[in-house]
Amino acid sequence: MSKQIRNIAIIAHVDHGKTTMVDQLLRSSGTFAEHEKVVDTVMDNHAIERERGITILAKNCAVSWKDTHINILDTPGHADFGGEVERALSMVDGVVLLIDAQEGPMPQTRFVTKKALALGLRPIVVVNKVDKPGANPDKVINAAFDLFDKLGATDEQLDFPVVYASGINGWSSKEEGEPGAQWGPDMSALFETILEHVPAVQGDANAPLQLQVSALDYSTFVGRIGVGRITQGTLKPGQQVAVMAGPDGKAYTGKINQVHTFQGLDRVQATEAGPSEIVLISGIENIGIGETVTDPANPQPLPMLKIDEPTLTMNFCVNTSPLAGREGKFVTSRQIWDRLQKELRSNVALRVKETDEDGIFEVSGRGELHLTILLEEMRREGYELAVSKPRVVMQEIDGVKHEPIELVTADIEEGHQGGVMQALGERKGELVNMEPDGRGRVRLEYRILRVV
Repeated sequence: MSKQIRNIAIIAHVDHGKTTMVDQLLRSSGTFAEHEKVVDTVMDNHAIERERGITILAKNCAVSWKDTHINILDTPGHADFGGEVERALSMVDGVVLLIDAQEGPMPQTRFVTKKALALGLRPIVVVNKVDKPGANPDKVINAAFDLFDKLGATDEQLDFPVVYASGINGWSSKEEGEPGAQWGPDMSALFETILEHVPAVQGDANAPLQLQVSALDYSTFVGRIGVGRITQGTLKPGQQVAVMAGPDGKAYTGKINQVHTFQGLDRVQATEAGPSEIVLISGIENIGIGETVTDPANPQPLPMLKIDEPTLTMNFCVNTSPLAGREGKFVTSRQIWDRLQKELRSNVALRVKETDEDGIFEVSGRGELHLTILLEEMRREGYELAVSKPRVVMQEIDGVKHEPIELVTADIEEGHQGGVMQALGERKGELVNMEPDGRGRVRLEYRILRVV
């Protein structure tokens, strides 16, 4: 159990280069053979992710650097998939926050950073794309400090290390260099910063077992697979365990069949695993996200994962139009309900409930994109259904109705400024900041009610 381990999550606003950076970390660590052909954004292995060029699901991989096993979680950048970010952060001890050297911190940079700081994680700030025209690393670092300060970061979190990088070209540096030049030879500067600033193994290997399931997978050979991080204790194949849904949940017992760890993009069978290791376990068919796998003789369950509430809701129902039955093979309300229940097992930010009307189900998610991706997946699987117009979810807090509010950033040419301001003003948008860049573009920042 003397294995050197680091667990990190890569977080950022959408399109700031998370998945490309993971590609380079995998390449630099020697994960791929010389002759091996590797596709770009190799972690985006979902068909819709490749088509849309976005990350939807948080995914695990691992690399070895100087005898240290580094587990890396690639997370989505869209706030709509915040549930994926929240469960991923529960497995790590540090975060690598990527910020575009030209755009600086964006609204969803704020969203993911707030989650990380609230969990007490210390960020490593990577100023990515420093070789872009118009890059201004110093301004980005100052903006990141101001953002951390506004989010209530501790003194330790405000004293963050900075790494400059070009993810697309595969180099990083601890020192700022000349514009247009390559500042570092490879990704070693980022690896060294991770080893220096991310906490090593934490937890007692001899204490009662404690492992919280943060993700689910499925295999036709072994059934449902739970993915999680061991907080304390030791886990072995064939071990008898208790499974609990939080301190107040009922316990049921089971037997671990196989234990795997991550190595590169592969899964490697393990004879035992200890504290801080991220493992995949099989053998417990009904295991769910947030549940704790613990010692049956001395159970010590962890609190269930806290996930932000949905902001939009839609009705999913049977297609009753004149063209019904022409596209899908799963068309009944029971089939649609069963598919939504299956989705709930892994999509932690989704909410589904039956309505008073027969065959109509109310499905709530974090945003338009969250619900759109679910609908597209169901369509591709052969489900045919009808949906209603999205509606904003209102919440009553202390007797007062509250609407979800978003931060909107519009980076536009100055010639379109009037039209954009008028459109956002009609939607009750409140202008927070306006910043021209001196080169014909302007950035508008608004607080706006969630509207559809």
